[in-house]
Amino acid sequence: MRVAFLSAPEGVEQVELTEPWRAVAEAGGRPELLSTESGRVQAFHHLDRADTFPVDALVAESSAEHYDALVLPGGVANPDFLRTDRHAVGFARHFFGLGRPVAAICHAPWLLVEADVVRGRTLTSWPSLRTDIRNAGGTWKDEEAVVCHAAAGPLVTSRKPQDLDAFCAAFLAEFGAAQRGPMAA
Repeated sequence: MRVAFLSAPEGVEQVELTEPWRAVAEAGGRPELLSTESGRVQAFHHLDRADTFPVDALVAESSAEHYDALVLPGGVANPDFLRTDRHAVGFARHFFGLGRPVAAICHAPWLLVEADVVRGRTLTSWPSLRTDIRNAGGTWKDEEAVVCHAAAGPLVTSRKPQDLDAFCAAFLAEFGAAQRGPMAA
């Protein structure tokens, strides 16, 4: 299972990157960090600088076809930057076109709103995105993890770092189901 993690060069919430990354690796998957710039991604603990992480590939040079799933970590600045980058938006939109699973936590659904892929879906996020999601045609729920199945593939969303255990369990179940399904062929 090859899983793309998409992050801006600066502003990703560290725990929302590292905990899902660890969960994928422990499940036997191969996580890869994609960004809009090469080098390293600067993570944050809320508003404070944290660690940096090496970028494996540029999103502009990557194809969704090469990945089995996509994880979108949050942080306020991370998805706010990504939703202004046409390559990041296109990459996320392409995953839905392929019907492959996507997982997004906290503010990360902003990128999905920009990609116009939340219409008709049920999801959660950090509460301040509720109106954005509703205005984009989605249904917002205040739950620790929401799984939405649709023809465009499963979408797993979560609200905040405190929901990471539920988020990781839900997306690993969906990623595993996708691996056993048509993608495994």
